[in-house]
Amino acid sequence: MHAGPVIIGFDGTPASVGAVREAAALLGPRAALVVVVWEAGRAFELATRPDRGLEEPIVTLDLRTAFEAEDAAYEGAQRMAEQGAALASQAGMKAEGLAVADDVTVADTLIRVAREHDAPAVVVGDHQRRRLGKVVHGSTLTGLLSGAPCPVVVCGMTPPEAG
Repeated sequence: MHAGPVIIGFDGTPASVGAVREAAALLGPRAALVVVVWEAGRAFELATRPDRGLEEPIVTLDLRTAFEAEDAAYEGAQRMAEQGAALASQAGMKAEGLAVADDVTVADTLIRVAREHDAPAVVVGDHQRRRLGKVVHGSTLTGLLSGAPCPVVVCGMTPPEAG
């Protein structure tokens, strides 16, 4: 049996807010780690990319500005994780927020965090897209379903109330 906290993937979207609420309703007062995966290194890519001639104009950053941008991105991700943890706490879970730099994909990162924390489940919101009458799940969900070391709970978006 897994002894760690439930991992809740959070990105601030309505689907992830719904996943936090559903996780609390389903999994009760258990511990939760609300995880925001952020893409580290983007500012350094801009700072070190050579000009590409006639293609779109490139904004260049110096390394100091890139460090500041990275810090700001991390701080924003941590604030978002803390907001998600506050939602989980209000819903009855013992929750903490954690911003984690992206490994390769969001799914790979959530899988790594689930393993490191011996998670009993990973909870995510489903950002469904409809294409020609079929529901298409994103690559994050597909990666989690194929690689998670524990059950994956997928929470669909609640339809708006008829008014």
